[in-house]
Amino acid sequence: MNDFVRQLSVFIENKVGRIAEVTGVLGDGGVNIRGFSVSDTADYGILHLVVDDPERALELLRGAEFTVKESDVICIDLPDHPGGLAEVLRIVSSAGVNVVYVYSLIATYVVLNVADADRAVRLLSDKPVRLVGQGELSNR
Repeated sequence: MNDFVRQLSVFIENKVGRIAEVTGVLGDGGVNIRGFSVSDTADYGILHLVVDDPERALELLRGAEFTVKESDVICIDLPDHPGGLAEVLRIVSSAGVNVVYVYSLIATYVVLNVADADRAVRLLSDKPVRLVGQGELSNR
């Protein structure tokens, strides 16, 4: 049994619409995104993706002339209690294994860090998108 998950890292310019282009190529091609993370600098970004069909995604992205790198990552189902992530990270780090980055694949909840949050909320408020507030994420 292979305990790895294939991650695709897409290198993109840091400009309006580029993430939408990548996700559009995948969606139009029938590939479902299971999780993602974006890291950025002033000029470019790296979109890390976990998808349901990595082979198809790779074919689609390269066909759309995106630069894509494949790598194996591990995915874990964390214990859902305070300190659950810390427990897992301690196991790995105490053995001397460096964690390069971490991101979540929690259902369909997505965090957007946008240049104008108030405007983005107004734009989304009458669309078929449900905004999630801090209270919903709290288990108190």
